[in-house]
Amino acid sequence: MKEIYPDYADKVAFYAVGTHSRQIESIDRLESFRQERGYPWPVANPVGPVLADLRVTIQSTKIAFDSQGLITYRDGMGRGDPETWRDVFGELAKSQ
Repeated sequence: MKEIYPDYADKVAFYAVGTHSRQIESIDRLESFRQERGYPWPVANPVGPVLADLRVTIQSTKIAFDSQGLITYRDGMGRGDPETWRDVFGELAKSQ
């Protein structure tokens, strides 16, 4: 993903979202983790029950939304090879 993201950074909004409450996982902690791992994308904390609403039950759940807010891709930990992400980001970029 790190290698693919820069090609789409100006075309697709991509965020890594924390999976814990703000008390456990502050934005500063998420940002430190992002920098340690060399991830180029921004981080965010979930607002309200968004993780429950989206049925996120495991870390590294990946969800892509189109410009209408519809889920176009969803997968779990260890899934989504580089070619898949190129396809997903390419389709999202076209729908902008």
